[in-house]
Amino acid sequence: MSTINQMSNLNQLKSQANVQHQLSVPQLVEKILSRNEGTLTNSGAIQATTGEYTGRSPQDKFIVLDEQSSQYVNWGKTNQSIDDDAFVKLYHKVLDYLKNRDELFVFNGFAGADERYRLPIQVINEFAWHNLFSQQMFIQPNQQELNHHEAEFTVVSAPTFKAAPETDGTNSETFIIISFKHRIVLIGGTEYAGEIKKSIFSVMNYILPRQNVLSMHCSANVGKEGDVALFFGLSGTGKTTLSADPERKLIGDDEHSWSNYGISNIEGGCYAKCINLSSEKEPQIFDAIRFGAVLENVILDQNSHQPDYDNTTLTENTRAAYPLSHIKNTVKPSIAGHPNAIVFLTADATGVLPPISRLTKEQAMYHFLSGYTSKLAGTERGITSPQATFSACFGSPFLPLAPSVYAEMLGEKIDQFNSDVYLVNTGWTGGAYGEGTRMKLSHTRSMIHAALEGELNSVETYIDPVFGLQVPINCPGVPDDVLIPRKTWKDSKAYDQKAHELAQKFHENFKQFTKASPDIREAGPAYGRQ
Repeated sequence: MSTINQMSNLNQLKSQANVQHQLSVPQLVEKILSRNEGTLTNSGAIQATTGEYTGRSPQDKFIVLDEQSSQYVNWGKTNQSIDDDAFVKLYHKVLDYLKNRDELFVFNGFAGADERYRLPIQVINEFAWHNLFSQQMFIQPNQQELNHHEAEFTVVSAPTFKAAPETDGTNSETFIIISFKHRIVLIGGTEYAGEIKKSIFSVMNYILPRQNVLSMHCSANVGKEGDVALFFGLSGTGKTTLSADPERKLIGDDEHSWSNYGISNIEGGCYAKCINLSSEKEPQIFDAIRFGAVLENVILDQNSHQPDYDNTTLTENTRAAYPLSHIKNTVKPSIAGHPNAIVFLTADATGVLPPISRLTKEQAMYHFLSGYTSKLAGTERGITSPQATFSACFGSPFLPLAPSVYAEMLGEKIDQFNSDVYLVNTGWTGGAYGEGTRMKLSHTRSMIHAALEGELNSVETYIDPVFGLQVPINCPGVPDDVLIPRKTWKDSKAYDQKAHELAQKFHENFKQFTKASPDIREAGPAYGRQ
């Protein structure tokens, strides 16, 4: 069977004189500045803006329906289909368009730190700053690896190409299309760099489970004794912030795999939210934003070019992309053993979930499948304030397979390696969004530290009457009242109402998981259980 690469002129495109291959960071920075794509900040980082699209565009993401994908993909609202003929036609239109651009940029690298499962990838960019982003986010090859590099998946990114929905089969001028048959990701109509990163993550979420490797939307770090911790959570819940712990070595901040050999990072960099960033609160992230890093949609002072991380003029979803080498305390290579502790992070906008609770295995499976959090402003188009959402496996937008595939693998590994699991609320306390306040980062850090150090194992707990969770009644560094959310609300009846409403949402959402065992189903909120 011929592939789209063989029947297209992709190789011809890459061989054109205007195509720049594997440029170094200084060379790319020079290109970015000379092409007026970005601005140099006072720390040496590049600042760029993304125009209309300042977050992911999930309604414009497709997977090509073909004889292979039809058997495995969990089709629906998240994984929309587009037919193969439409994809091929659009692909050729994009390549013809790119042939006439003044310059193109190619990066060859890898997804996956574990050489046994890594994927050789190639990224072709219309923008130099997108190529710098790609170089910082993925794993860079050494010279020997580069000499023998053969891409098994290619990303073609053409932000200024606009689709015609009536003829191209897209929903708008924007498109992010994955073809597993042709091993191509096609991106157009959006300048948001995160689409490049997340499309490769989606690819890995399709490939790895079929190799008996669990792919996960989580951050990971390791302690001095070799104890590994995983942090699951959607964008804005604190994965990057909480995994960048000066007392622990960072494995990675967003995407990992768990094989029979242990944990490994899928990426080579970090993509951290910058909203309200400060050197006092998040020194590792703050210091990582230097030469080679990319700031996305961060406003700069016109004279000093100093970033204003509190400014949300363009979006609350301001971002920094930087390589792991910009973090001092990292594991090299980004590989470690099996996790001792797993933390599910949720930014609960209703303010009713406990700040930390320990989960049984059944509760862990229930909350992993539920994936409750609140979408925070800016992470997707149209999200301007926190909205309660359930995202299976804390990453359903990036999961081509059915959630049960990933959940069953996680359950097996929790059993096999005896991992402790915690649910941590990094959202609101003392009231819902708009009335209460965001959980103090210092309190969350103290709770997670206590959990990872085993300090909560012997602490007395109480069972939350609404959610059925095991909540510690005290924790070092945290006021006792903070641990019990009902005590932080001025109006206890208002708390009860909100808690009951959220419990019902859990039950309603879980109805979709018809194959879940009775033990897992009964591990959800106690209130309203049928």
